[in-house]
Amino acid sequence: MILKSQYTQFIKSEAKRLGFLSCGISKAGFLEDEAPRLENWLNNNRNGQMSYMENHFDMRLNPTLLVDDAKSVVSLLLNYYPEEVQNSESFKISKYAYGEDYHFVIKDKLKEFLFSIQSNIGEVSGRAFVDSAPVLDRAWAAKSGLGWIGKSSNLITQKVGSFYFIAELIIDLDLEYDNPTTDHCGSCTACIDACPTEAIVAPYTVDGSKCISYFTIELKENIPTDMRGKFDDWAFGCDICQDVCPWNRFSKAHSEPLFSPNPEMLSMSKKDWIEITEETFRTVFKKSPLKRAKFHGLKRNIDFLK
Repeated sequence: MILKSQYTQFIKSEAKRLGFLSCGISKAGFLEDEAPRLENWLNNNRNGQMSYMENHFDMRLNPTLLVDDAKSVVSLLLNYYPEEVQNSESFKISKYAYGEDYHFVIKDKLKEFLFSIQSNIGEVSGRAFVDSAPVLDRAWAAKSGLGWIGKSSNLITQKVGSFYFIAELIIDLDLEYDNPTTDHCGSCTACIDACPTEAIVAPYTVDGSKCISYFTIELKENIPTDMRGKFDDWAFGCDICQDVCPWNRFSKAHSEPLFSPNPEMLSMSKKDWIEITEETFRTVFKKSPLKRAKFHGLKRNIDFLK
């Protein structure tokens, strides 16, 4: 028990040293409550063209199928709330995409984290996950007490809101486990009322196929014409449900230099976005998540907004 406590304390202090906002730990096992929710969500085609969401159903619900002899899921939050935001007269991109692609930034931190655990504790096997494998990030973060899943389906915390990335280490080490927190959405429906495409079809249920982020990032074909005029100038992603959430008034600016935006991007006007060349796109967004939409995808989005 003493070792388990020491290991847990070490892991949480290492998470802090590496710049993570918070760290919570859950016992690895089958996510019983999530299984019917996920099945229902998929059966209602809430994933749109994101067919990858249908793959590895069992793995999504059970981390022991991802990591042999998995004992613990270490959930981590990394703040990305920016110090300054885009020019208000511009086409908008989601705040998470202001800096370098978070997949690479967080993966590097997680590699160092796992190496540090192995160096200090001994033979520990595990895998790092950042939104790129069949892991239900928000469910694990909520289970380990890092926040609650709100009506917008974002993970929310009372202290810092919801502008953060979620990542995990799944390891074969027994640790002390945290308890879930309570839901503090109350009677608030700000996110539901504000969504211009009515993607939040019921409290705690988002139809991914109606979300502005889906249309501007995931959808490979033309954006449906009946969506014209509903995007509120969002050219890549969307932060509306987060921007209106009362808990996000507690958001504080991140301290991760790699998430700092290219100054050119912050000052771009609508005219600059409309006239952007592929060369400028490659220079300004060299390591950015915007590369996921590719130049032609971004141009499609901007043409749709014009």
